[in-house]
Amino acid sequence: MGLFDSIAGQVVQQAASALSGQQGAGADKMGTMLMGLLNNPELGGISGLVSAFQKNGLGEIVASWISNNTNLPISAAQIQSVLGQGPLQDLASQTGLSTTEVASSLSEHLPGLVDQLTPHGQLPSGDLMAQGLGMLKGFMKS
Repeated sequence: MGLFDSIAGQVVQQAASALSGQQGAGADKMGTMLMGLLNNPELGGISGLVSAFQKNGLGEIVASWISNNTNLPISAAQIQSVLGQGPLQDLASQTGLSTTEVASSLSEHLPGLVDQLTPHGQLPSGDLMAQGLGMLKGFMKS
């Protein structure tokens, strides 16, 4: 694992801990899951993820996560329909969870993650890593 992967993993790990209120193994699995989701080449990062939700008729839900309004909930079944079995199986393999558990966990935590990655109500236009490091600095000050 390179330096970039290590730093990126730490950023996502901190976000996962903050979102889930967990530390240790639970946060590690959540961090692995979120990092795997955002780095999945089939999805294309956060922009591709948002596009996938829009293409599957869930644009209103994902738009609420990006906006400065209240995040609309999403079900595990909706996560499964958007991501499909391939990405869910990849995440399940990385975390040791079942695809059902992955979808359930993502339904709980993905709205908050997207919300945190879009603090000004818009998708990141620049370097997501730099923005992630900014988030990490914010967590460390708390």
